[in-house]
Amino acid sequence: MEEITVRYLGPGPGEISAPVLIEGLPGIGHVGKLVAEHLIHELGAQKIAEIESIFFPPQVIIQENGTVRLANNEIYFYDGEEHRLLFLVGDYQSTSAEGHYLLADTFLSIAGSLGVSRIYTLGGYGVGHLVDVPRVLAAVNDEMLRDPLEAAGAVISPDEPGGGIIGAAGLMLGLGKARGIEGICLMGETSGYLVDPKSAAAVLGILCTLLGLDVNATTLQERGIEMEHMIEKLVDTQRATENDELRYIV
Repeated sequence: MEEITVRYLGPGPGEISAPVLIEGLPGIGHVGKLVAEHLIHELGAQKIAEIESIFFPPQVIIQENGTVRLANNEIYFYDGEEHRLLFLVGDYQSTSAEGHYLLADTFLSIAGSLGVSRIYTLGGYGVGHLVDVPRVLAAVNDEMLRDPLEAAGAVISPDEPGGGIIGAAGLMLGLGKARGIEGICLMGETSGYLVDPKSAAAVLGILCTLLGLDVNATTLQERGIEMEHMIEKLVDTQRATENDELRYIV
């Protein structure tokens, strides 16, 4: 097996062209993954490619019918009247630093071959505590991209995130600059402990504003409310347990 294998399932290079690619691979709070998969579902995007690699975890995914497949990343294409978009989603990111670089370079090669001139990478910004109103932080690979982001409500801060942007969300911006591809990263504030649809809804709102997309966010918002209720129940249970322990000690 080669280090990275790209398999086109439908129209590919030379057959389609899309100016924008949206990356939503798994990460903190699964924020980017939730946003990208929500858009794929709402827009009815078509899967056009699969990417397999030895840099993914050594396991297979069990499907609903009981059969297995290799862990992979996927490219989807949406061909609308006003927008042509590509989406990069998948099961995992790389398990090694070398793999992160090689996969990001492969993603950018695919993007270039499909006419992409701008990429949006999506992720979560873990703050270690629950967030009532998530901010959406942003970073760019060209200073000229700042004004539209701030006008849309994103926050650009040189101190956040303090450790930089790890994985595909950051590398695709850095490596894309050398290829002449504009790059914007949107990161929703999240505790980092749980899958966070509330943070994803905040990122979705900023992204749709930037792209001029009208997409129903109801599903994400409802999942965010459900998650809040689950967290409240967990907190109440923990407090009750702690009170019982205190009474026992006294």
